[in-house]
This record gives sequence, C-alpha cells and structure tokens, in this order.
Amino acid sequence: MSIGAGAAIFLVALTIRLIHVWQIRRAPFFTILMGDAHGYDVWAREIAKGDWIGHDVFYQAPLYPYFLGVIYSTLGPNLVAVRVCQAVIGSCSCVLLASAACRFFPARAGIVAGLMLAVYAPAIFFDGLLQKSVLDVFFVCLALWLIARITGRTHGSAPARPWLSLGLALGGLSLTRENALVFVVVIVAWILVTVRDRVKAAGAFALGLAIVLVPVAARNSVIGGGFYVTTSQFGPNFFIGNHPGADGTYQSLRYGRGAPEYERQDATDLAEHALHRRLAPAEVSEYWTDRALHFITSQPGAWAKLMARKVALIWNATEMVDTEDQSTHADWSWPLRIASPIGHFGVLVPLATFGVVVTWRDRRRLAVLYALIVAYAASVVLFYVFARYRYPLVPLLIPFAAAGGIGIWDLGFGIRITGIRDSGFGIRGPNPNRIPNPTSQIPIVIVVAVFTNWPIESQAAMRAVTETNLGVALQTDRKLDEAIAHYRRAIAARPDYAPAYSNLATALRDAKRLDEAVATYQQALKLQPDFAAAHYNFANLLLDEGDAAAAADHFQRALRTEPASAEVHNNLGIALAGLGRVDDAIAEFRQAIELDPKSAKAYRNLGDALSAAGHQAEALDALHQAADLDPNDAANRYDLASALLDAGKLDEAVVEFRATLKLAPDFVEAHNNLGIAVGSQGKLDEAIGEFQQALKLDPDFADAKKNLSTALAAKRQIK
Repeated sequence: MSIGAGAAIFLVALTIRLIHVWQIRRAPFFTILMGDAHGYDVWAREIAKGDWIGHDVFYQAPLYPYFLGVIYSTLGPNLVAVRVCQAVIGSCSCVLLASAACRFFPARAGIVAGLMLAVYAPAIFFDGLLQKSVLDVFFVCLALWLIARITGRTHGSAPARPWLSLGLALGGLSLTRENALVFVVVIVAWILVTVRDRVKAAGAFALGLAIVLVPVAARNSVIGGGFYVTTSQFGPNFFIGNHPGADGTYQSLRYGRGAPEYERQDATDLAEHALHRRLAPAEVSEYWTDRALHFITSQPGAWAKLMARKVALIWNATEMVDTEDQSTHADWSWPLRIASPIGHFGVLVPLATFGVVVTWRDRRRLAVLYALIVAYAASVVLFYVFARYRYPLVPLLIPFAAAGGIGIWDLGFGIRITGIRDSGFGIRGPNPNRIPNPTSQIPIVIVVAVFTNWPIESQAAMRAVTETNLGVALQTDRKLDEAIAHYRRAIAARPDYAPAYSNLATALRDAKRLDEAVATYQQALKLQPDFAAAHYNFANLLLDEGDAAAAADHFQRALRTEPASAEVHNNLGIALAGLGRVDDAIAEFRQAIELDPKSAKAYRNLGDALSAAGHQAEALDALHQAADLDPNDAANRYDLASALLDAGKLDEAVVEFRATLKLAPDFVEAHNNLGIAVGSQGKLDEAIGEFQQALKLDPDFADAKKNLSTALAAKRQIK
C-alpha cells in the first residue's frame, strides 16, 4: 500500500472521528462518566497524582487507566483531549489494518479494509468513549500488521525482531483485553507448525510477552500474595457467563448493581459469606470458578443450550450494551447516524463469510487468521457477550469482508480474475482463473445474513440501559430533576426494566416526592419481586416515615436474596430496635459486623442497643470501636460520650463531648450533655455556659431549659 493511500485512509478516519467528537460535546454523556468510564477516570486521576503502583491486585485490565493517567498528568483531566488522542489512535488502527490486509489480499482489498474500519459505526462510537476498546483494536491491528509482515517469512530464516514485536503487541493487548491471551496460544501453534527456526521465533515472541507481562505479574504478586498474570476477575466473570440463571449477557452478581465500584466488593462479600472466612483475591476467583464448573458438570444440557445462545449473540447484529448504547450517541452525531445503517455487524459478518469463500484457494496462508477469529470468538463465548467484548473481532473480520465486497463487485461486473495476489480473487472450479456461477455461493451468504440479523435483543432495551446509567450519574451529582427525566425515558423505552423504576423511586424520595416514590418502588418489586436493592431502599423510606414493621419486612425480603449484605443487616437491626425487639436488633448488628468488621455505624448501633438492654460494659466496648474506626464522625463520638456519662466516667465523657463539638459545633444535644458532665464535676459556670449555648441554638430545647434552671439554682445556693 502506498504512503498516499495510507495518508488518505488516516485523514478520512480522523475527520469522521473529530466531527463525531465535536458533535457529541454538548450531549449529557460527554462529561458525565458512567460505569467503567467513571472507574477509569478515578483511577487515572490517582495515577496522575503520582500513585503509579496502587494498593490492590488489578481487578480490571490496567493499561487504559495508565494511558488516561499519562494524558491527565500532561494535559490535565481534559475529556476533549482524551477523545482527540483516541481519534488519532483509532485512525492509526485503520492504516495498520489496511497495510496488513494489503499483504494478505490484493492492494485494493487492503484499501477497502482500512476505509471500512474508518466508517464502521461501532468503531466511531467506541473511539469516542472513555473505554479501553480503542486500545483493544489498535493492538489487534498492530498484531495483524506484524503477522502480515511475518507471513512471507515463516518458511525462511524467521528473524527475531518481528516476533519480538508481536510478543510486545500481544502483551499490550492482554493488558487491555485479558481474554486476548488466547491469541498467544494461536501464535505459538503457528510457530510450531509453520516456522522453520521455531526456537528462535518462539524465544523472541516469549521475550516480547515477558517484557510487558512479567512486571505486572510481579507487581500483583507482591501486593496480592499470589500469581496473577493480569487481573483477578477471571472467576467472577466466568460465573456471570455460566450459571443456571445466565442468559449469555452480563448480569451483576447482585441484581441491579452492575457498576464497577460494586463488582469487586460484591464478588468478595458473597464468596466470603459462603465460605465463612476472609479470602485473598485468588481465593475469591477460585470460589466463583468452582461454582461455574459445578453448573457446567451438573447441568450439561442447560449449559449446552446457554452456549448455543452465546454463539448466536456473538454473531448477532445487535450491539449488546453494558453502559451506554450506540443509538443514543447517534442522536447527537450525524457521522454515527449515517454510518449505522450499513456499518454494523449484520453487514460485516455475511460479507466476511463470502470473503472466506472467494479466498478459500489461499486458505493455508490465511489459516492463522481463521485461528485467531475462532479462538477469540470462543474466548468471549466462554464468558458472556458484550459489544465491546466482541469488538476485537471486527479488525479480524474486516479484511475478509473487504475481500467479499470486492468479490461481489467482480461478480456483478463479470471481471476476469487472474489470482488472489493480483487485482481480484479466484475460486477453485473447472477454470480457476474465472469465477463460477455465483448462485452456488449466494445461499451461504443468505443463511449467514439471516442468522446474524435475526432479532434477539431490542434496541429499545439497549437505550433503557443508557438512560438509566445517565440517571444514576446525575443523581449522584444531586441533579434530581434531570435524573428523574432520564429514568422516565428509560421506562418509556422499556416498561419492564425494574432497575429504572427502583432508581426513579430513589430519586423521587430524595426529591421529597414520597407518595410517588412508594408507588414506583412497588412497581419495581412487582416486576422483580426478589430485587434486593429495591426492597432495601423501599425499607429505608418506610423506616424514615416511622413504619418500622413494614420496613423490617422489606429488609428481611432483601436478605433472602442478599444474605451477605452488612448494610441490610444493620438497617434491619434499626427497624427491629424501633419495634422494641432489642435482642433481635443486637443479633442483626452483630451479623453486620461479622460481614463488615470495619463498619463504624454497625458498631455504634450495636453499642446503643446493648446500652438499651443494660449491657453497659459491652456497649462501651462497641462504641469505643465505632469511634476508633471513624473518629471524625460526630455521632460516633457523641454516642460514646453519652454512654460514658451514663456509666459515671465523667472525665472520659467530657473529652468525648468536646471532641464531638469540635467536629460539630452546633450539636445541640452535645452542648447540653457536656453541661451535665462538667456540672457533675462541680464546674457550674462552665455547665451554665453549655446550657445557654444549647438554648441559643435551639430556644425550645426543654432539657436544656430545665438543666440551666437547675444549674443556676445550684449556683445561687453556693453563694
């Protein structure tokens, strides 16, 4: 491919992507980061501040956050700059793919392949997101370019440098897309089968991988005390895609909690609750792996049916969304709107199928590409199907699609074919230099096209996910009216989407629209009766409204689905205490602490309940623990001070009341009780001052009035 052709492809791709970025700049999702994008942004900001090592085993692939961190440290957390950088990288991917395809197929197929990726709608979409997909495809295209350069030499001397570079490229890919490690197996097999100097090639390839992966594995081992090549999320992801209730797409371990800030904690909490002990990251992964394998071995028929559905999903035209969908972005971007009807998977796969047919005479040389496609598709099907998870298949399929498109063009115009490495393609037949009757190939393409475009999931359902996630992000920023509007749009798109109802109810509750919130929670639970988060949030509303009995019922229903939730146990304890069931409340608080030993509020609630039950010594221990865990919480210090006062430990009580008021100077009850404590020490003037301050803050505070009157009378008697 000429330099001019490469430059033209780059400019076309870059122009389209920059226009797309420019057009979506006013969209709500441009600055509101959702799902993984939010997690990557937080991580990158920490890196930009100098935290390059981190403190935990990597749970998500680390290269993209570090890529963001470099941009943030040089240009600041500028989302426009990030997207422009990604547009450049995505455009480079188009050129690399074109150059690779030119070596596998005729030059015009390479140019078509580069242009196809340039205008492919999901590529435009992903390059504009704060997601690692842009790096996924860049490394795949780089690997294809290196493989294409190596292909002509596999039977020769096999110089080490291209193999070393290929190892580096696949190492980088493995740090953005963990399941891409299957490519390593393919390349090693390719070396063993086709390369004359196998030891030299394999050694150089392994060295390239090691240069990238060994430092990450060593870092994880030092921090986590175990061996993790890239991340520790294999087990949870394997289980999500392989359990009795799986449908082939992503399902959070706790229904309605799919955000990345929950994923790791939920996987750990549920595993530790099941095994009744603390677990290392490797043990958490092993627990979920074992559960998935138990399903596979105990229900092979159900698993086979699930796998068939995942195979259908991975080749389906629908772009399965996890956080935000392409059609919502297309509402703001005319390049995406124009490209979407033809630049999609439902067109790509049939064209690629025909491309395989017309290039079949060269199948030995292209075998490595077939193997890469099959291996990567299998690695996705082994887990679950997302649009961005299958996206690395796109640059593997596009060269064949380009070949198929040119083959159709040649068929249509009856062009004579002189061979695969020249201007066109040939199919084996009576005369290998002339294309046979195309009708023999049309049924294959038709079957594949029908299979790929058969409706499995609705686009409206994809839009509902985006609108719900936008609502969550806006609600987090306390933009309640906007959040409510997006939740209602989600419901309009998908009226049976329970998470949208639950989140809408929570937003309505925050907006003090309680009647609407109650009705909306009830609708969410009607759609999803075992929706633990909806039960929990509804129970909190009921608790705030003083209906402790109904609240306790919903907390208990939440625990049937999520018995490992410390928060639910804690709040159930509060409801039970409100019903006078103190012993039951104490049991719930203890359970919350067992699940989360660092829960200061559970210790404080336990201390208050023990105090109410007359167990003063235990109460003080629990309240001391709460204050130690969260010394900057005024409520913790106040409850401890009050318990010390009740126990007659005046000096300690005074210290804690003063600490409370330092944190919360307007804490009326703390002023009043500090007055009682210092008055009991004989410091009447100081006590009077505290009672007066309490009344200044709350003139109707009856206890402070009474205590002030008593203190003034005592002072007069002394005089």
